[in-house]
Amino acid sequence: MSHPHPELGPPPKLPKGGLRVTPLGGLGEIGRNMTVFEYDGRLLIVDCGVLFPEEEQPGVDLILPDFTSIRDRLDDIEGIVLTHGHEDHIGGVPYLLRERPDIPLIGSKLTLALIEAKLQEHRIRPYTLEVVEGHRERIGPFDCEFVAVNHSIPDALAVAIRTPAGMAVHTGDFKMDQLPLDRRLTDLPAFARLGEEGIDLLLVDSTNAEVPGFVPPERDISNVLRTVFAGAQKRIIVASFASHVHRIQQILDAAHEYGRRVAFVGRSMVRNMGIARDLGYLRVPAGLVVDVKALDDLPDDEVVLVCTGSQGEPMAALSRMANRDHQIRIVAGDTVILASSLIPGNENAVYRVINGLTRWGANVVHKGNARVHVSGHASAGELLYFYNICKPKNLMPVHGEWRHLRANAELGALTGIPKDHIVIAEDGVVVDLVDGRARIVGKVQAGYVYVDGLSVGDVTESSLKDRRILGEEGIITVYVVVDSTTGKVVSGPQIQARGSGIDDASFAAVVPKVEEAIAKAAADGIAEPHQLQQLVRRAVGRWVSDQYRRRPMILPVVIEV
Repeated sequence: MSHPHPELGPPPKLPKGGLRVTPLGGLGEIGRNMTVFEYDGRLLIVDCGVLFPEEEQPGVDLILPDFTSIRDRLDDIEGIVLTHGHEDHIGGVPYLLRERPDIPLIGSKLTLALIEAKLQEHRIRPYTLEVVEGHRERIGPFDCEFVAVNHSIPDALAVAIRTPAGMAVHTGDFKMDQLPLDRRLTDLPAFARLGEEGIDLLLVDSTNAEVPGFVPPERDISNVLRTVFAGAQKRIIVASFASHVHRIQQILDAAHEYGRRVAFVGRSMVRNMGIARDLGYLRVPAGLVVDVKALDDLPDDEVVLVCTGSQGEPMAALSRMANRDHQIRIVAGDTVILASSLIPGNENAVYRVINGLTRWGANVVHKGNARVHVSGHASAGELLYFYNICKPKNLMPVHGEWRHLRANAELGALTGIPKDHIVIAEDGVVVDLVDGRARIVGKVQAGYVYVDGLSVGDVTESSLKDRRILGEEGIITVYVVVDSTTGKVVSGPQIQARGSGIDDASFAAVVPKVEEAIAKAAADGIAEPHQLQQLVRRAVGRWVSDQYRRRPMILPVVIEV
């Protein structure tokens, strides 16, 4: 198995007749999925998603793929194929279309409806091409065939990309639920047919490659939900992804059965469920769904609230309820259902929300104590079955952290794919398919691009480090006024601390050290304010480290008079 080397340099020119594959996100992480295919100077992008920030990225709203490697080639892009409507696959599209608004978007009816609603908020009117499973579409030099796959959102598609260099198949996110709620199966006969034709490079979802066996059917959740609904004495509050139509359908069915009314809470939840209902993907009995304000007139045992926040997102409805910062206040006897998985990295945030809800007396039902979630990604048994059907000549695991990619590669090797035909890459690593072999040939820039409010890309790793220091160690400000002629201290030093755990009165001990450092600088002829600020920073920093073993941010201000 080939894997990236830290000394990889820029890739060479793509050989004539070769197909280049460059993942710009989704490899080594769960999120911001984006893969660029290149043939004969033209580009086809599959997905363009976002990654949600973790605790060590304070103030960040979203993380985007890095468009640097394609920014000077935007006119070469033939289109963006969207495999399905989850945020980690479509959330970055508005930011790429800001740079070239007329890039065609290709996807299924529901996927396009979700991205169009999102783009409307960005005031972008996209050019879209709706496709269905079994459909073939020529997109520049790329002959694309779309294949139905089952996932945790309706209308998901895999894409087979034919070029003279060979056929590459990208599964998107998929599983093999044999009893899907919408009766739309992963089209195994189509994959078998593609395998017989010859799949030269197979890019496969790796998320559950470490999990043995098969994913349970989505419909298994129905009985668990009925049990929870039957035992609930007061309100039921369900937190789910705003795009999990199948899960919401089961919530609606249970609410209808037990005589409860449902209200959607949160802009994205209201928007997405409205789209799904209007397009016929969500079946809503008449009178079941009401405005959240109408719930005030109903008894608690006839109320169901469906909201976002299943991943512990601080600004989502559920987190605000747990913090008593929402119009809906949790009371003893309420039942809260977290109907989703734990995305790696979100565990602490989710358990913090669970603890907060429990503190107010809620009965919290989650994946850890009841089967209220099944995964949307194929487990090891399904992947083995899939490889034996597809019989790919080369394999490239995608969509997963390193452990998932490695586990998926091992599964491929077990089914007989030669190990030297299995490529384990990471974001930015360039893979060329030439003469039937996939090989790593170089690397391009593919770092994190942070969205902070209206700012895109302005937040750097250095500024995040400053934010972490401020959050963990606090800040100390030192004000000193010096005579511009003599260099002597005229006023101060005045020292104040915020969030450092050090009382302002304690700084009396360091004032002589600051005065001594400035006096020595004056004697040595150092009078430039920036140099004096560095001396003050070092003097205070050394004292704080010796006395308190802390490293707060120190902000010296030296004023000349």
